[in-house]
Amino acid sequence: MATEQSPQRGYRAACPNCGAPVEFRSAASAFAVCSYCRSSIVRDGEALRRIGQVAELFDDHSPLQLGAAGRHQGAPFVLVGRLQYRYAEGTWNEWHALFDNGRSGWLSEDNGRYVFAFDAPLDTPAPAAESLRAGQSVSVGGQAWSVASVAAAKLIAAQGELPFKPSLERGFVVADLRNTRGEVGTLDYGDPAAPKWAIGRSVAISELAMTGLSESSEKTLKARGVECPSCGTALQVKLSTTQSIVCPNCHAVVDVSQGVGGELKHYAQANGSEPQIPLGSTGTLALSLKPGDKKALPWQVVGYAERCEVDTGEDDQAFWREYLLYHRTEGFAFLVDAEDGWSWTAPITGVPERAGDGVKYQGVVYRKLYDYTGKATYVLGEFYWRLERDARTYNTDYIGTGAFSSRRINRERTGSGDTQEITWSAGETLSADAVLKAFKLAPEKRAALQRDAMPSSGNAAGLLAKVFFWVFVVVVLLMMFRCDGDARDCNQVRATYGEASAEYQNCLRSARSGGGRIGGGSWGGGSFGGHK
Repeated sequence: MATEQSPQRGYRAACPNCGAPVEFRSAASAFAVCSYCRSSIVRDGEALRRIGQVAELFDDHSPLQLGAAGRHQGAPFVLVGRLQYRYAEGTWNEWHALFDNGRSGWLSEDNGRYVFAFDAPLDTPAPAAESLRAGQSVSVGGQAWSVASVAAAKLIAAQGELPFKPSLERGFVVADLRNTRGEVGTLDYGDPAAPKWAIGRSVAISELAMTGLSESSEKTLKARGVECPSCGTALQVKLSTTQSIVCPNCHAVVDVSQGVGGELKHYAQANGSEPQIPLGSTGTLALSLKPGDKKALPWQVVGYAERCEVDTGEDDQAFWREYLLYHRTEGFAFLVDAEDGWSWTAPITGVPERAGDGVKYQGVVYRKLYDYTGKATYVLGEFYWRLERDARTYNTDYIGTGAFSSRRINRERTGSGDTQEITWSAGETLSADAVLKAFKLAPEKRAALQRDAMPSSGNAAGLLAKVFFWVFVVVVLLMMFRCDGDARDCNQVRATYGEASAEYQNCLRSARSGGGRIGGGSWGGGSFGGHK
């Protein structure tokens, strides 16, 4: 039975395998996957022919689903198909968006946000896949791009209506590129002789005015529960993008990037300190660098990390805390508690322009502060990337100049060899009072949040502030033992406080984290998304 769907002609017929209805909304679509029996179907004139079967989709509880509709740059679209890919860090989805004029686009995940991309022609030959390295500058389609990552991937499942036959037989190389215009480009080497090229831009679900999204109900969340492989405690995976979750009981770090069935990879970690902003807290913050876009939104704390600087070769060492913030339609951001103050930061889609030793982003010149290597020593909550024990990040921090001295940019490199990835993040400083107010913390916590300088007041409030300051110093000193591992021991703490003291026992268990560095925030975050 054919149906008319303005402004283009749709088609519906029975699945040749199970008889369920299969719909083609676009006359240009030649392939579809039956939603009942998962048969892969090709449209041949007015008839449908079964050509195989696809695997079941990995249920990642994405807010997107087939039939969801929205508007992109004023043009209406509907999600009619889905491709699900797997790579070393987990899975990602690409949603086939069909516009009213028949044009196809792809809505994909990108660092907790989304990219809307469109196929583009390649006027010049694409660089060979084996020649690409993260951080490299290349020319594609006559434009300058920076390589963010290169990885092996494989299509593992498909759903709905597609403009081409889904190939699940073999893996392929995919390269993620960024440019100074805020665009993300993807080279798909599924056919090495004729790579596919797509260009997109970062979007938030809220910008797309979408309807028909999957509701995030308690029933849905419980469907992704899992037992901690270390202690058996029930873990509740609450976010669709979660790749790692920390057991609240034994603090084991559990990898759920490959699904929640079977044996889950995990590792143990020593105890750290309690976050000053508890997990689950919601704070109202305006996290945007765009002019006129300072809209205050509720951000929930879903993850917490204590980090330190390593491989310094010097006595001075930096320590800081990072809070992973989540908003359902805006994605993720980070709140950084460093010894020089508070700041927020979020991954950006493009890359800044080089400006001598510094960079230029959104018209603002940033000067370089320093290079450093960091690692996470303690984590809590959920994270949208895979956490690995003692994984290093290689960072460069930049600070805004002139009237924009409150702004910050961070470049982070993760991985090694062929698995390296470059992520840029941007944000700005926040006052301790702004953090206190946003998360409605008790007034007595104000002194503990101050990071600028040691108080000098002689009144009662000043005395309390001094107490918090020295507690912070002790926390940093304890962190040093943890960060350096066997390079230091707890003998000095034992000599000062005694073998039965809480200070010495805490030192033996672990070291607490303090503040330090600007903090890039995006450590370990996968940039894959926007692929086509």
